[in-house]
Amino acid sequence: MNTTGGMPLHTKMLIGFVAGLAIGLVVHATADGGKAEWVQLLTTWVTQPIGQLFLRLLFMLVIPLLFSALVVGIAEMGDIRSLGRVGWKTLGYTVIVSSIAVIIGLVLVNLFRPGDGVDPAVAQSLLADASEGAQKIVAGSALQGSGPSLVLNIVPTNVIRAAADNDILAVMFFALMFGIGIVLTRSPLAQRTKEVVEGVFEIAMSLIHLVIRFAPYAVACLVFNLAAQFGWELIFKLAGFVGVAVLAMAIHFFVVYSASVRLLGGMSPVRFFKGSQEAIVMAFSTASSNATLPTALKVAEEDLKLPRKVSRFVLTIGATANQNGTALFEGITVLFLAQFFNIELSLGQQIVVMLVCILGGIGTAGVPAGSLPVIAMICGMVGVPPEGIGLILGVDRFLDMCRTTLNVTGDLAAAVVVSNGVVEDPAEPSSTG
Repeated sequence: MNTTGGMPLHTKMLIGFVAGLAIGLVVHATADGGKAEWVQLLTTWVTQPIGQLFLRLLFMLVIPLLFSALVVGIAEMGDIRSLGRVGWKTLGYTVIVSSIAVIIGLVLVNLFRPGDGVDPAVAQSLLADASEGAQKIVAGSALQGSGPSLVLNIVPTNVIRAAADNDILAVMFFALMFGIGIVLTRSPLAQRTKEVVEGVFEIAMSLIHLVIRFAPYAVACLVFNLAAQFGWELIFKLAGFVGVAVLAMAIHFFVVYSASVRLLGGMSPVRFFKGSQEAIVMAFSTASSNATLPTALKVAEEDLKLPRKVSRFVLTIGATANQNGTALFEGITVLFLAQFFNIELSLGQQIVVMLVCILGGIGTAGVPAGSLPVIAMICGMVGVPPEGIGLILGVDRFLDMCRTTLNVTGDLAAAVVVSNGVVEDPAEPSSTG
């Protein structure tokens, strides 16, 4: 994840985070808790506009990114019909385990509430400064209503209007249906349409890379604004967030994956983790699912002795669609920021957050800070100031390494489960060297 300047992007972001935090803490301690007039002028005319510009650029890319990512992610499962049982088993397992991951994260955040305790007056002042883009998303969100109306609002009557109104859930539903339509339509025109959407996805990714280069400066400004108002309290809240995120990932890693490979895959968890250790180390070191894919394929065939046909399909699809760690991280982040800004989310809102996290993880693997637009978008949907993501970016490199490890290990666990009961085709080359 290097930028053209030579220094890794995550290093630049860490420098921006530390600089913004340090200066903000000094200002908080020496300028009447950040309430001095010159501090207000600085935040109003310099740091806040820079942070808002970064957030607006992210919001600008949300619709094209999520639409194309979901369509491509679903369309890449075109082999589901030909693979039959293997394909549908992969899809079902992915949805169920990703749901479990997000539920674990949401339960722990609600249990430990790492974002609680912030001065309500300060939180309300920050809420008043929430970005205009976020408020527009709240106004057009399908979160409005309850019960049957909430479900019906997810299905758009006019997808163009839904996109114009930033009705993210409606757009995602249409993208899901559009991808399924491509899978079911076997024609040259449908294939060309898929290629066009893939082109949109690649363009959106290029723009994301471009915007993310601006992130270190935006992070410094966003964190400065928060640190100047919250002081050292910010550090303790951030430590609590990291602790809960790591705990949730550890539970999913050791408990859920162990249970799935034992009960559904018929393999000893000890054998699974021992055979997967090369891919686990690679995932943690690179923080990239795509970079770890060759190693994961090798591990599946040589160490876990899985059928090549199944492991290649499951691992390739999983690198883009089976993102347990990403979905879990996004859910924890949104609820933590909601607590930080004293916003209580209803059970219905948290369920919608869970669904968006699962869908939003499809197609974003291997992209530096690829979950950032999704988190900003969900924050806007539930009325949380997206400025809070500046906090998360400061510790994102370590958490990215952890969630990538969870993603890759989850792909291997899925391959074990799906391979259970499948006999290797003797006509295929043996899984050796």
